[in-house]
Amino acid sequence: MKIRNKILLSFSVTVISLTVLSSLVVYLLFSEYREEEFHQRQKEKIAYTIRLIAEYKELSENLSNIMDKHTIHDFYDEKMLIFNKHKSLIYKSIDDLPISNYQAILNELSPANQWIEIKEGKYDIIGVYLENQFNHFYAISKAYDAFGYSKLRYLRNVLVIITTSISLIVLFITSYLSNKITKPITTLAEHLNKLNLSTPPIAPLALKTSTYELQYLINKFNELVERTNAAFTFQKNAIHHISHQLKTPIAVLVSELERNRAITCLRAKNEHLEMQIIRAKTLGETIHTLLEIAKAESNGHLPQHSLRLDEILFEAIEEINNIHPHFEFEIYFEPEEFNEKKLFIKANKLLLQQAFLNILNNCISYSDIPKAQIQIDGTQKDKISIAFINQGEPIKQEEQPFIFDYFFRGQNSQKSSGLGLGLVLAQKIINLHQGSITYSSPTPRTHVFTLTFHL
Repeated sequence: MKIRNKILLSFSVTVISLTVLSSLVVYLLFSEYREEEFHQRQKEKIAYTIRLIAEYKELSENLSNIMDKHTIHDFYDEKMLIFNKHKSLIYKSIDDLPISNYQAILNELSPANQWIEIKEGKYDIIGVYLENQFNHFYAISKAYDAFGYSKLRYLRNVLVIITTSISLIVLFITSYLSNKITKPITTLAEHLNKLNLSTPPIAPLALKTSTYELQYLINKFNELVERTNAAFTFQKNAIHHISHQLKTPIAVLVSELERNRAITCLRAKNEHLEMQIIRAKTLGETIHTLLEIAKAESNGHLPQHSLRLDEILFEAIEEINNIHPHFEFEIYFEPEEFNEKKLFIKANKLLLQQAFLNILNNCISYSDIPKAQIQIDGTQKDKISIAFINQGEPIKQEEQPFIFDYFFRGQNSQKSSGLGLGLVLAQKIINLHQGSITYSSPTPRTHVFTLTFHL
């Protein structure tokens, strides 16, 4: 069922049901009040009649006529019977209205049971026991409350008109409000229906609304679209990378290993084999890093622990020096009196170490001299920065915006081997740690990669 119809049905049924119930309660309460009030009037008339009887010590044939004429306009269609203490009839009104069960009512009346009321069709029958200072009496009255029923019918008609009017108004207002409330949702659904989800990238939803919940939903949807597009791009690039970029290195690696079998010199054979082992490890680390990043991006959660940045960096330098023992990294801390607490951040050791390794490898690959500087800056209050500085052939100004793109390799990289993924993966890893990585070239042959982490 559509939301519009649910709102219309739920609200209308609720309000109309309450209106009908309220009208019914009012009608029933008034009906009870009419009956109770009429019974009291019957009792008052019985008491009045008994007082008239008590004034006359001798009853005559004319007493009934006199009393009926005196009270003929009190009730419509009434019959009254009054009995003395011996339950003998002493007065009967002249109306022809029968009370068929008066004897049973009379038998039930007693000083202990002074009030009986019975409904016979639309007639109200009451039996009462009354006493005064001289005597006591039994009386039965049967009458039709024409005036009360007339008011009850009028009230019923008024309530029916009011209930019908309210129901129609509620249906109209609910229909209007449900259309107004659901229109933004319908518009949103129409926009979503127009989106082509089969061919990424998916365009974000451009829809403005004054409804907070819908705007929040649209913003979250656009965030999802952005992440989906990124995931599609990453998937496409990863597949392209594995199918094209990694295919060649693996083929070369296999070829080199096959060539290694033809080498007869044991020493040369071992050196050649050691080089292929290093290449295989690098390739495996790249694939592993890709999988870890994909896993973190897919479930939105990256396992992290409190770690020291400098210790992860030192381990990365130690690992890379095993491969490039002649390359030197000079490390500086600013300020000299460094607050070591700033070195602790929430991080994933495996991924962050891989990011450091990628940047260190980049320093080695694009340095003219076997030396690079690393500056750890803790002067900022809520941030810590690590700058990797090396000297080498400059990157052209027009190429600098693309250095973090997939498989991009500038003209200065033609003489070095690589897959064009190191900086891309490093940026993704730093972003997963809510940090940032930037490139700058303060002098023509100076390369500076700065990693910034929020504390």
